[in-house]
Amino acid sequence: MALFEETVKIRYSEMDCDLVLKPGAMLQFLQDLASDNAEQLGFGYSYIIKNNLAWFLLKYRLEFDDYPEGIYDLTIKTEPRGYNKMFAYRDFYILHQGKQIGRATSTWTLVDLSTKSMAAVADVLTGNKFMVQHEKREDDLSYGKIRLPEKFDISKKFEVRFDDLDVNRHVNNANYIVWAIEPLDFEFRRSHKLKTVDMMFKKEITYGAEVLSEVAIDGNNTIHAVKNAQTGEELCIMNAQWVNK
Repeated sequence: MALFEETVKIRYSEMDCDLVLKPGAMLQFLQDLASDNAEQLGFGYSYIIKNNLAWFLLKYRLEFDDYPEGIYDLTIKTEPRGYNKMFAYRDFYILHQGKQIGRATSTWTLVDLSTKSMAAVADVLTGNKFMVQHEKREDDLSYGKIRLPEKFDISKKFEVRFDDLDVNRHVNNANYIVWAIEPLDFEFRRSHKLKTVDMMFKKEITYGAEVLSEVAIDGNNTIHAVKNAQTGEELCIMNAQWVNK
């Protein structure tokens, strides 16, 4: 299967005050490329919505040799890695001037919009010539385990805005990394760049609800829990490793 690629022009609105690419913008780039590629290959939004289904992102693993700083264009490549009964897999490669500076892997499932339950991916994708049974490779990225602490160091609350929602009326997955890292203080963010990120998406949340973001800090490692502030349910958990600038 050939890689699908796109050159992304990074705008100032997608950079922070030190010209570092905002993590939320990075996830938006990946999501948009995945959506375009899925649409091109016949299992994107226009196909699944006719069957009252939606793609739901379950996991991300991102690794960076050098997180983008002062960079105004990236080449991002993606490939669908196949499926098994309940899940589909997709990889990404992030390059600058022909040099790979980052990679990501992701796991997805389909959700029946009527019942809000998982649908069998194999039933939907069987017969699509561009998606085959998933097979592991020696150089595959491995998801890291996310172990939440008994106590968090800092927290912050947010309200879900209309502009946080996507075409499925769910909070766009890129918002969760924004919420997750927002409690980190100004000086930590200015002096660190992301090295690795593991994210697990667990529950959706709706417009107008309140979100609680909690963070535990252990040197250059941060552990995050994004929760429904009213119920305490975990929406997304995340582990991030940072490097000093």
